[in-house]
Amino acid sequence: MHNLLDFLRKYNYVFLFLLLEIASFVLLFRFNNFQGSVWFTSANAVVASINGVYGDVVAYLNLQTVNRDLTQRNIVLQQQVEQLRLALDRAGHDSTYTEQRIAEILSEYQMIPARVVSNTSRGTNNYLVIDQGEKQGVRPEMGVVGGGGVVGIVYLVEANHSLVIPVTNNKSSISCRVRGQNYHGFLQWDGGSFRRAHVDDVPRYAEAKVGEVIETSGYSSMFPPGIFVGRVRKVSNSPDGQSYRLEVSLGTDFSNIRDVSVIATPHKAELDSLYHRADLNMPAE
Repeated sequence: MHNLLDFLRKYNYVFLFLLLEIASFVLLFRFNNFQGSVWFTSANAVVASINGVYGDVVAYLNLQTVNRDLTQRNIVLQQQVEQLRLALDRAGHDSTYTEQRIAEILSEYQMIPARVVSNTSRGTNNYLVIDQGEKQGVRPEMGVVGGGGVVGIVYLVEANHSLVIPVTNNKSSISCRVRGQNYHGFLQWDGGSFRRAHVDDVPRYAEAKVGEVIETSGYSSMFPPGIFVGRVRKVSNSPDGQSYRLEVSLGTDFSNIRDVSVIATPHKAELDSLYHRADLNMPAE
């Protein structure tokens, strides 16, 4: 306490000067309109700058949530586009039970959000690891999609993680079609650019043009019809010359993939059981 009093006595003129300066500025800005407006404007500019920096920091920290939400909305929009397309087709002619059933099946798909935690690029055998597994409802042979469209198929599942075979794996083969046509082929990747693949076995009488959309055909229990895959980049003959090969620019950027969703459907087990029974009952050649 004694040291504090000595300090105040030693610097009392400094404190008195500062007090008078503060009082002078208060009187100056309060009773002079011009100086007051300058102070008010400057203070608001400083506060606005601080608020701007704070807002930028908060926005950056929320980017992860925003990206995940955008991915989910993009997937939902793709499904809605397919439903609308089917509805327009039905409007042009009488709806059949099969068409109505397709629309019902689309509405029953459930999405399991996941994040890519590992992305390997080893030649032609590439894999993804996601942070959702058996505990979250993920099962082998479920389809995986992202904001850019089809990603791949679940291959192995552990409790909380799963390994996915992406489109950019030479073992991948996904049934696809040109949007608006019933002819389908199989999407495959044989190395090279991660943004390109090809669809083989497209009939020569099918109409395929550069720029048209390639989407899932729905001829499997892994993907519903209408999920975006990419766009036709080039049309050429297949190696055997009996069909077309479509070079496709993929919608998914596999070098920068983060948020995905696993497609879960209650009908998958039923379809797999039917395929298994069919194989068992198939007569031997």
